[in-house]
Amino acid sequence: MKLIIQIPCHNEAQILPATIQALPRSLPGIDIIETLVVDDGSQDGTATAARQVGVQHVISLPGHLGLAAAFAAGLDACVKRGADIIINTDADNQYNAEDILQLLEPILAGRAQIVVGDRGVATLVTFTPIKRYLQRLGSWVVGRVSGMKIPDATSGFRALTREAALRTLVLSEYSYTLETLIQAGAMHLPVAHVKIRTNPQTRPSRLMRSIPHYLTNSSTTIVRAYTMYRPLRVFSIIGTFYINNIRLVDILESGCIIHQIKDP
Repeated sequence: MKLIIQIPCHNEAQILPATIQALPRSLPGIDIIETLVVDDGSQDGTATAARQVGVQHVISLPGHLGLAAAFAAGLDACVKRGADIIINTDADNQYNAEDILQLLEPILAGRAQIVVGDRGVATLVTFTPIKRYLQRLGSWVVGRVSGMKIPDATSGFRALTREAALRTLVLSEYSYTLETLIQAGAMHLPVAHVKIRTNPQTRPSRLMRSIPHYLTNSSTTIVRAYTMYRPLRVFSIIGTFYINNIRLVDILESGCIIHQIKDP
């Protein structure tokens, strides 16, 4: 059983060595562990830093394409390099690497094809109250859209089987986290959630630059993904709304005509 741990990176040369150092070298049920860094147009020598600390595979993207593109490129590269299971983690060492074992357990037991690490966003002290609220709200919305119970939709600490990776399509230019869960729900892929720990914050989030920026991009991603994977439901709602409005206009126009006849 081959496991590849992929890490999307953009200008992470300073913190990446600590992230790599924390990764496990052996795990129960796993024969081979390799690491893969996706360098998303870094300008600080991230790729060089990755090679210096022994990363087996370094993929360099042609410019800064964004987190979603880096994640998708990583999945493709891991599959081509023979991964049976893929772990995705962040370069900023946000997640406790010891909990990779927790992510693997549902897959090795045959209960899931995708496992998401649950940070406990409702009580995470590193989040502001408004960020905790938005994380809970976003997880609830994605859960409703995907038809699954999702405690932490934006967690990037995930495990995927080879089969799940092959069926994953990322079209968003913002983030992969929401879209891939909606997609998994539409495809009826078994998804599990496990409690994980986080490390002290090393830098501010680059994905959530501001509340309006986060809301705009997240909402767009959810609507686009829902429309793509639930088209019949979406267009049925639109069609029903359109037909009802036509009927309402007809009724109003009929009322005007009758009124004009009675009161010329």
